Amino acid sequence: MEETYLLNVEGVKKKILHGGQGELPKLQDGSKFTFHFQTLKDDFERTVIDDSREAGVPMEIIVGKMFKLEIWETLLSSMRIGEVAEFWCDTIHTGMYALVSRGMRRIAEGRDPLEGQKHRCGMGNMFDYHSTGYDDLDELQRTPQPLIFIMELFRVEDPSAYKRDTWAMSKEEKLAAVPVLHSEGNRLVLRREFAQAAAKYQEAVICLRNLQAKEKPWEDGWLKLESLVTPLVLNYCQCQLELGEYYEVLEHTTELLQKHNDNAKAYFKRAKAHAAVWNEREAREDFQRVAHLDPSMAAAVKKELKQLGERMRKKHVEDRKRYQGLFQSQWNRGSWHRE
Repeated sequence: MEETYLLNVEGVKKKILHGGQGELPKLQDGSKFTFHFQTLKDDFERTVIDDSREAGVPMEIIVGKMFKLEIWETLLSSMRIGEVAEFWCDTIHTGMYALVSRGMRRIAEGRDPLEGQKHRCGMGNMFDYHSTGYDDLDELQRTPQPLIFIMELFRVEDPSAYKRDTWAMSKEEKLAAVPVLHSEGNRLVLRREFAQAAAKYQEAVICLRNLQAKEKPWEDGWLKLESLVTPLVLNYCQCQLELGEYYEVLEHTTELLQKHNDNAKAYFKRAKAHAAVWNEREAREDFQRVAHLDPSMAAAVKKELKQLGERMRKKHVEDRKRYQGLFQSQWNRGSWHRE
């Protein structure tokens, strides 16, 4: 089929290898492309650089979410469902390919795609790019060149047609999702489906934390979001208590109390977790803080302290019996000798 310039985009040529079906999809911010791709060098051998089929998982791109290789969104927007097309792209469009490829390869290998970039300033990240960790991609960085992309488009979904990952949501969408997730979590708790409920609360917290990262700590915007985070974290911890994940509860309640050291409910849940893992002193201290901070919880604290005392006494009796049995067993085997 004859080569044609695609949508008058400079430095791009398109060749349709297999025609698609229907009209060109109508796109909007948040639409999702699902496709397979192959990346080749523009050399005599048409050397294959990447092939998504080898990884066994199709590629996905969200429209309007600043994918590093912007030209791909343009290429896909020219395709019909089921179409297979070959695109030649000049160097002006392929300069970021090595970094995109590095991330995709690390994901396929089960590694963190941002490995080596976390907690680094922009200048520090520039030094990471001197080597991608892959020789062929390092060559592409040193010597930018035209590339060929062969794409097969499977589907295009509207934002409302699929569950959107948190990172793909706008600020407004995250804020709208939080009360829905909170309500879903509460409903699952009533059904005693604690693991599923915890996942809902956690997802809501992630939405809010992402928004908080763009606010100045302890100023009005940040504090407003924090007021939404706190009950979700407490609900999450209650689910983890029910699931027996006591160290998870200790971690999250301690983190919460570092910011809000007057939160009686956080102390109460941390005390219960301490009690469950036999940290008697820490549990008693936290229960006492609860009674001091919120006298209305005094009856609940008294009940918990009574149960803690009974459990600890029972444990001490069992430990003594165990040690006596061990001592007697060693004596009978001749392991102990009197002078």
